[in-house]
Amino acid sequence: MSALISRAAGPLKGVAVAPGDKSISHRAVIFAACAVGRTTISGLLEGEDVLRTIAALRAMGVAIDRQSPGVWRVDGLGVGGLCEPDRVLDMGNSGTGARLLMGLTASQPITALFTGDSSLRRRPMARVSDPLRTLGAQIFARSGERLPLCLVGADDPVALDYELPVPSAQVKSAVFLAGLNAPGQTRVIEPQPTRDHTERMARHFGATVTVRERASGGREIILAGQPELTATPVEVPGDPSSAAFIAVAALITPGSQVTIRGVGVNPLRIGLYDTLIEMGGDLAFENRREESGEPVADLVVRASPLAGVSVPAARAPAMIDEYPVLAVAAAFAQGQTTMNGLAELRIKESDRLAAIARGLAVNGVEAKTGEDVLTVTGASPDGLGGGRVASEHDHRIAMAFLVMGAAAGRSVTIDSGAMIDTSFPGFASVMNSLGADIREAAA
Repeated sequence: MSALISRAAGPLKGVAVAPGDKSISHRAVIFAACAVGRTTISGLLEGEDVLRTIAALRAMGVAIDRQSPGVWRVDGLGVGGLCEPDRVLDMGNSGTGARLLMGLTASQPITALFTGDSSLRRRPMARVSDPLRTLGAQIFARSGERLPLCLVGADDPVALDYELPVPSAQVKSAVFLAGLNAPGQTRVIEPQPTRDHTERMARHFGATVTVRERASGGREIILAGQPELTATPVEVPGDPSSAAFIAVAALITPGSQVTIRGVGVNPLRIGLYDTLIEMGGDLAFENRREESGEPVADLVVRASPLAGVSVPAARAPAMIDEYPVLAVAAAFAQGQTTMNGLAELRIKESDRLAAIARGLAVNGVEAKTGEDVLTVTGASPDGLGGGRVASEHDHRIAMAFLVMGAAAGRSVTIDSGAMIDTSFPGFASVMNSLGADIREAAA
C-alpha cells in the first residue's frame, strides 16, 4: 500500500465494530489446537499476524479451516500432540505469535525453525528463550538472541517456577504454554499484573489455573500441567487496542459521537480508557456482559476537551500498545501529558518511543523523551499537522498519525499503510464510514 493522507472532514458519527482482539485470537487458535475435539472460533481477527500463527500450527499438523468471515474451525491434537514442521515457521511481523509458539513447542519433542520479517528479526527473544532453556529446550539463535532461531523441544520437560524480571504478558504466556506439556505445576510470578488472556483461555478450555495476589504486589499464577483440554466454542471480542484509534479520533474531533460495539474490557487492558477519562474524555461502557470468559461492553465516545495528566508507570502493562494514540490525544490536550514507564516501547515493532516523538515533531507538537518517559505539550488544533510521518513498518504508529489528521488543522501523511492490516484490516474504510477522510496520497 502506498502513502496515506488523512484530512479533517468534520464530526465522526455512527456505529463501528472493532476487529477481533489480536491477543485473544492468537490464544484461541493455540488452545484450540491443544484441545481434544473440534472448536469453532467466531470473531477471529483475520489480520496478517494471526494468519501467521494459523499457518505455523497447520505446519505442525493442526487442521484449521475458515468457514466464513471471522469464523474458523480447529480440530485439536491434544496437549503435546504437535508434529514436527517440515519447513521454516515464518512469523512475519508477529512478536506475539513467535513468542507464544516458542513456548508451546519448547515442551514437545520436536524441532522448529522460527524466522520473521526484517522488523521481527531485529527484536530480542532472550526474555523467552532463557526460561525455556531452563525447562529443557535447546535454542540456537543469532547474536543478540534474535531470529532466525532453531528450537529443539525437551524430551522430558520440567515444570518451571519462574519470576518475570519485567512485566510481560508475552513472556508469561510463553512459559505458561510450555507448562501445558510439563508434569506437575508451572508457577509464574509477575511483579505487576499483565493482561491475563492466557489464563482465562486456559480455564475456558478446562485447565486448572490458580491466581494469587502477592502481599508485595504482583501475582502468582499456577498451572496444573498436562491437562486434557476440551474443545469449546470461542467468541473473540473486539480489540480494545484497535478500538482506541476510533475512540481517540472521536474525542479530539469536535461534534463527534461514536459507538463501538462489542469491545473487550478486560481490566488489565483498559489503562488507556482510564487515562482518557482522567483527561476529561466523555467515554461510557454500556451493555456490559461476558463472552468466552472475557468481559465485553459497548463503548460510547463523545468529543471532549482534554487536559494533560501524568500517567503512572504502573499503568504501562495495561496500555503498552496504546501509547502512540495516547500521544496523539495529548497533542490536542491543554497542558502537558507525561507518560512514564515506557522502556518496553523501545523493543516493539519499531523503537516506538522514538518514532512517536519524531512523528509529533514533524506535525508541530513539542515532545521530549527520556529512556522510559515521554512528555507531550498540547497545542491548538489549527497549528497541528502538515507533516509526513515515517511509520517504521509499525501499524500502531501509522494508525495513530492518521487519527491525528482527522482533527488537525492541516493534513497528516504516513509513508506507508501496508502494515496496518496486521492488526486492523480495513482501518481506513471503517474510519471513513464514520466521516473521516483517509485516502491514498498523490504520488
